[in-house]
Amino acid sequence: MKVSPTKPFQIVYSLFQHEFLGYLFESFAVQLDDHGRLSLQSQNISFKNANEFSDRMDEADWRLVKLIDEIQQDAVFKHFSTNNKKQTVSDFFIKIYDPNKPDKPLQEQISHYLERRMSEIIPLLSNKPIFEMGSDGEATYRRLAMADEPASIWFHFHRNQEATHYFPTILFKGQKLDFQYKNAIVMSNEPACLLLNRVLYTFKQSIDGNKLKPFLNKNHIVVPRSVEETYFNKFLKPLISHSEDIYAEGFEIIKQTPKPETILVIRELLQENARVAAPLLVGQTDENPAAEVRTENNTNISFELQFEYTGAETVKLNNSQDVLVTMQKEGDSYTFVRTQRDTAKEKNILKILQENGLKLHAGQVVMPHFEALEWLGRHADLLAENAVRVEQQTVSDVKYFIGHTSISLDVRENSDWFDIYANVQFGEYTIPFLKIRQLILQNKREFLLPNGEIAVIPEAWFTEYSELFALANTSDTGEVNITKAHFAMLNTMHDQELLSVKMNEKLERLRDFSSIESYPLPKAFKGVLRPYQKAGYDWMRFLNQYKLGGCLADDMGLGKTVQTLALLQSQKDEGIKRASLLVMPTSLVYNWEMEAKKFTTGLKILNYTGADREKSSEFFSYFDIIITSYGIVRLDLDVLKQYQFNYLILDESQAIKNPSSHIARAVTQIGAIHRLILTGTPLENSTLDLWSQMNFINEGLLGTQTYFRNEFQTPIERKNDETRLHKLHAIIKPFILRRHKSQVAKELPEKVENIHYSRMNAEQETEYEEAKSYFRNKILEHIEQKGMAQSQILLLQGLTQLRQLANHPRMVNEEYKGSSGKMEDIVHKLDNVIRENHKVLIFSQFVKHLSILREYLEHFKLNYAYLDGSTRDRQEQVNLFQKNADCQVFLISLKAGGVGLNLTAADYVFILDPWWNPAVEAQAIDRAHRIGQDKTVFVYKFISKDSVEEKILALQQNKLKLAGDLIVTEENFVKALSKDDIVELLA
Repeated sequence: MKVSPTKPFQIVYSLFQHEFLGYLFESFAVQLDDHGRLSLQSQNISFKNANEFSDRMDEADWRLVKLIDEIQQDAVFKHFSTNNKKQTVSDFFIKIYDPNKPDKPLQEQISHYLERRMSEIIPLLSNKPIFEMGSDGEATYRRLAMADEPASIWFHFHRNQEATHYFPTILFKGQKLDFQYKNAIVMSNEPACLLLNRVLYTFKQSIDGNKLKPFLNKNHIVVPRSVEETYFNKFLKPLISHSEDIYAEGFEIIKQTPKPETILVIRELLQENARVAAPLLVGQTDENPAAEVRTENNTNISFELQFEYTGAETVKLNNSQDVLVTMQKEGDSYTFVRTQRDTAKEKNILKILQENGLKLHAGQVVMPHFEALEWLGRHADLLAENAVRVEQQTVSDVKYFIGHTSISLDVRENSDWFDIYANVQFGEYTIPFLKIRQLILQNKREFLLPNGEIAVIPEAWFTEYSELFALANTSDTGEVNITKAHFAMLNTMHDQELLSVKMNEKLERLRDFSSIESYPLPKAFKGVLRPYQKAGYDWMRFLNQYKLGGCLADDMGLGKTVQTLALLQSQKDEGIKRASLLVMPTSLVYNWEMEAKKFTTGLKILNYTGADREKSSEFFSYFDIIITSYGIVRLDLDVLKQYQFNYLILDESQAIKNPSSHIARAVTQIGAIHRLILTGTPLENSTLDLWSQMNFINEGLLGTQTYFRNEFQTPIERKNDETRLHKLHAIIKPFILRRHKSQVAKELPEKVENIHYSRMNAEQETEYEEAKSYFRNKILEHIEQKGMAQSQILLLQGLTQLRQLANHPRMVNEEYKGSSGKMEDIVHKLDNVIRENHKVLIFSQFVKHLSILREYLEHFKLNYAYLDGSTRDRQEQVNLFQKNADCQVFLISLKAGGVGLNLTAADYVFILDPWWNPAVEAQAIDRAHRIGQDKTVFVYKFISKDSVEEKILALQQNKLKLAGDLIVTEENFVKALSKDDIVELLA
């Protein structure tokens, strides 16, 4: 019968008995008559139609409607039936509650489901209209009431010689409530709710309704002596734990609230083949044979928080019982000890441990072996302060050291190195520093103490001191020292309070070169240095005093040459007669010679190149500067090795980036008092480039090549480890001086960079999508079968072909007759540049790409200069572009045009395809944007929209930006990709 929400109505709740589910409620809207009384016109309310009656519903009503929906038979059927498409509701309940073959487990699940919701419904019914439903479905058949306060219940036990008599009494407002033989109904069990004389009673105690049901039509229960012990264990103990309101005769109930003792139990979780026989380095003695077979442990350790109460059993934190009950029997007498747990203290201990890194969940946590023991060591004071006792439960006789662990290092400056003094403490034991160092270098963490306990070296020591231990030297007498080149690392560790350092204040200031003292310029120097160039000169002079090598890595065009020449002139002015050797690419020899003659007229300069060069080391003594090429160094190494130079300086030092190359091995064999390198890109391929160059200027600065690869290259390039990156920067920072034009050359014109997105035309897009689909399936299948590492070559091949197709399909398929969207945009913009009489540099890493554009220029008879790796007359092409007004276009392959070119005639730069290494791309742009340029330089980078080019740019920005000049190439770009990255690239 529909109820109109536009007329007066009231929300009511009606109790009914379901054939299988017991007593439930339903919610109704009941229309009111003209006198405001409930009529017989009612309508069931569910959450679906409740909005119609929301004007008369408060927050409790909304919650009640939702809960009541969940206990109706349709909701129960939907929740529990696994075959609800083929089974009716009635069939489901008949089967579950079949008296001959009942499904007891499912009945129990349904009962718990309903009890949880009834326990929420009943308190919400307070102050709500409640009725008993009539047999005809009338919602308001008989009015019910909710008791205005909870009742209390007492349980009585009288034990005599024959049996124990047990019965409950209910008190409501201090008066005994007569409920037996009164047709009372237990409405719900968990907690109990009793319907008596149309009143619903709840209880102060959390009483299980099943404990009342036997007494609805019975005065008491008799427990014979023959079964009383079992009954006391199974029934009385749980009852005592839930209720203090128990009256006992014939046995004693002792109530106590003791303070618990906290126990942290640790257990070793052994795994099969977890240990392999191998000796330890510390603690091996004839009395300790275990030291000869025990090895590093790769198992886990579990923590379990327990509390021990006097007179009660030890309880785990995840035990949900607030009260512990023990039963003691002596002869014929029983005593029950009721212990109220101090849950506030337990929770406080848990909170303290969690806040200090022990992430206990339900009182338990499993941690890696070393992490667990290290936590215990770090927090020994905390555990003692809070009276937490640690119990070790191991499957063997092994016992771990849990106590104070400390290391203190004192570093003092000597004449040519720093001496290291150390104190390593494990509890009462002092361990020799050299042995700890040996363990750390071998990446071993466990060792045996004299008392037989296993101690663990904190993991932080491996992180914080690994560089110091690896780079330190040990003398025959056992003394430990480190070279002066590592002062920055020591200073950083001092700042982090990892050690104390006593060093020359002047040397300490080298970390911030701006605070270095000012040195006078040599009188014979003919140039004028800008302020930042003077700072660079001062920095090199400072390094000279301490015989430390340096890397001058200023941006292209900022005057590395003139700063270096000022340094060499200062050596001459100070009376140094020994010659200095400058090594560079052949293309730069002439430029260096001219610059030297211009700025250092008092220096004698030898151009040591050409077939007629004098191959005699004695000949070098007549000169101040020897200028030669990397090629000559390889050819004349035996000659060059015979002379001890004052300075050995490498220009474009990225030439020695590969430490195993002939030239890298050659230059390290040339003797020199001082070493200096000059480069605009100290890193081109990987961080190993940095190791090779840093090792050249300060041997051992970054350790051995193997050490560097393990400690820096792999973590930085493959794992993006920022901690390693910061440590690397801290070590090398004093020896690399890099200034960007934006910092020092404010007179440079503005440079405007634009990214021009081009859309592939239809024919090009078809070619691209076919290739993408082919490589995507092939690459992902290859990864599934052979893994990421074995798929990198195929991935690189696929990415390269897709990039070429994004540029122009002819780069892949010579039979392709169509055009490309990017080429059309390039030609359009190029026409505008030429028409407005500008000059443009056009860079591509693909010679094929330049060839396609070259055809266009030749077809329209446009003059252009051209340079790739095969071009021999480089300078002729440069002069053609710089000096010929009719030559407005210079096509350059990116690698061939990256160094040694000054092309300030251009005011436009086109980058046809994105390069993996942004620094190389920036160097190409700097061919035009450098000192001497008097025009704004416009840079256009062409990117094919919705292609792998666009996605590579996003990945470079989000995933592979290391820091500063630590940059990447195709190879380690591919190595750093995850499977998800590959799917995104090829999506």
